[in-house]
Amino acid sequence: MTVGVRPGGGPGDGLQDWQAGGFGLYLHWPYCVSKCPYCDFNSHVATSVDHAAWARAYVSEIRRLAAETPDRRLKTIYFGGGTPSLMLPETVAEVITAALACWTPANDIEITLEANPGSVEVGRFRAFRAAGVNRVSLGVQALNDRDLQRLGRAHDVGAARRALDVARETFDRVSFDLIYARQDQSRGDWARELADALRLQPDHLSLYQLTIEDGTVFGRRLAAGQLHGLPGEDLSADMYLDTLEACELAGLMAYEVSNYARPGQESRHNLIYWQSGDYLGVGPGAHGRLTLDDTRHATTCPLAPAAWLDRINRLGSGETPREALTGEDRATEFLLMGLRIREGIDLARHARLGGQPLRQDRLDELIAMGLLQCCGTQLYATTRGRMVLNQVLARLLA
Repeated sequence: MTVGVRPGGGPGDGLQDWQAGGFGLYLHWPYCVSKCPYCDFNSHVATSVDHAAWARAYVSEIRRLAAETPDRRLKTIYFGGGTPSLMLPETVAEVITAALACWTPANDIEITLEANPGSVEVGRFRAFRAAGVNRVSLGVQALNDRDLQRLGRAHDVGAARRALDVARETFDRVSFDLIYARQDQSRGDWARELADALRLQPDHLSLYQLTIEDGTVFGRRLAAGQLHGLPGEDLSADMYLDTLEACELAGLMAYEVSNYARPGQESRHNLIYWQSGDYLGVGPGAHGRLTLDDTRHATTCPLAPAAWLDRINRLGSGETPREALTGEDRATEFLLMGLRIREGIDLARHARLGGQPLRQDRLDELIAMGLLQCCGTQLYATTRGRMVLNQVLARLLA
């Protein structure tokens, strides 16, 4: 199948490219009660936190960034971490109030807060709702007490179920995460656990295969030959296919490689990432993408919480110097992110960003292999293609 695409096109009607994905705000809360052995996120354990200082820093950054983007429509706010449910509700309220004062919010603005099922966090749910949070994402991770302990989680299955009940009573929208392909987990084990999760009738699930990352406790154990019982590639692939089938039968479509939702319940914030919109990253280690005068910038912040706060106090900005992205950078990022979602990418938009289309011979090859499909100028990965997406992307970008 041959697809001819010339450079040109775009969102149309005089819109800038980022507007195809929208505009969101990400805030990173860096603190956790403990560090999970599989986690490579920027999270830290602290005995005490000056919540007032953090509130001032977040609000200062929001106002600074709003001065550069005064006329934008804010589609989403996302509190990630770390464990943002350890924030004081007053801090969350100050941040939301500042953001809604600085930008025009969408009528259906999505405001998400990540939470753990601990009693302290759950006890704050009503106050978070009063602060403006309307969506919560619960880090359940397993519905098996043995594996929760292995994963270093502080809660048990009973606490997770109670947290889900309270979340549903409190928030308009609730999602929860599970990790599979865990140590000594059989295909049948995961099928039963997933069936338990689906019986809870979720509207959104994030289902991740366990990945062993360098620099984590699990990474060090694996390197030392002490992490046993991990599934092989074939078993992991079978678990992925089982996951797709079970979720779709329950009415949750795989709208992204690891995310499943009923129609209309997709994470709007994460879709900004996957559709190459603009998003502001505020907080230690937060990343952002910001388009100004048709130049797209990558933004970063120092990883260490103290360094981020100090930079704001001394320099008035928590960002490190921005990097202007080239057209090739933007096209590559659009491809890497866009092929993760079910709808894929617009080839005309990709060609416009990079100044040239993808190589036709490689497209034809991957389509013939059943890894990609094309409908008009829309290119997307098949189920088989999403299973080996890194290899597909490597071939397209080689």
